[in-house]
Amino acid sequence: MQIGGKTKVCGLIGNPVEHTLSPLIHNHLAKAMGEDLVYVPFLVENQNVEAAVKGAYALSITGLNVTVPHKSAVIPYLKELDPLAEKIGAVNTLVRTEGGYKGYNTDMSGLLRAMKSEGIQIEGKETLLLGAGGASRAVAFMLGTEGAKKVYLLNRTIDRALAVAKEVNEAVGREVIIPMSLSEYKSLPGQKYLCIQGTSVGLYPDCDKAVIEEPDFYEMVDVAVDLIYKPADTRFMTLCREAGAKAYNGLKMLLYQGVIAYELWNRVQVDESLCQEIYGKMKEAVKV
Repeated sequence: MQIGGKTKVCGLIGNPVEHTLSPLIHNHLAKAMGEDLVYVPFLVENQNVEAAVKGAYALSITGLNVTVPHKSAVIPYLKELDPLAEKIGAVNTLVRTEGGYKGYNTDMSGLLRAMKSEGIQIEGKETLLLGAGGASRAVAFMLGTEGAKKVYLLNRTIDRALAVAKEVNEAVGREVIIPMSLSEYKSLPGQKYLCIQGTSVGLYPDCDKAVIEEPDFYEMVDVAVDLIYKPADTRFMTLCREAGAKAYNGLKMLLYQGVIAYELWNRVQVDESLCQEIYGKMKEAVKV
């Protein structure tokens, strides 16, 4: 592409950002859709978040993605928050508006779109959610909002699970999140569940670990989603498949959160065939 004075600039702020796949997503989208746009990652230290957001706006940057550890830290410096992002308390997409950026959370809409693309149903399902950190907290909001029947939130420390359950149940107006310690899974009704793995356990390079190792847990799983995408097949996914369950990684979530951000920045609709083309390139890029 020819970069000039009219080229829109978008990017990613976080720490680290060196290995991000976001430039692959957005620069390919821009080229395929004929948009005069370039996307670059920006390394931002914790103490520089305010300066980064204000500086990006001063430089007329069209939009930003936000990754760890800044997804909550950017919020005080935004002009406006989308209601979902406000509920979740985390932002991963900034859209330029008059007078400042508006913050969105496309992680959860990206996960929802990824799950729908695989035919995974949420409404009316009983679900197991592993972990109560930032990612799982956002997933809990999404599951509650999308009509999951029950979400058993299993976490190493029960206090954190209790806090997330209280927050989400109050926000969605029903007792959908049930907090439990990891070992309490043995007391669950003996049926098949949708299971979402929201911890960092098993993330590359520590690929040989799962948050729960006991095989009897995986006998309860019908369909599983691991938010981790590197490695492509986590220990959690392997254990699920060995027990006869279908298992998916988080790469499509990464794809669709990026696609939704691109759509917000450019006020366009990305065709599904283009999404699948980029997904193929992403799979090649993360082979481990």
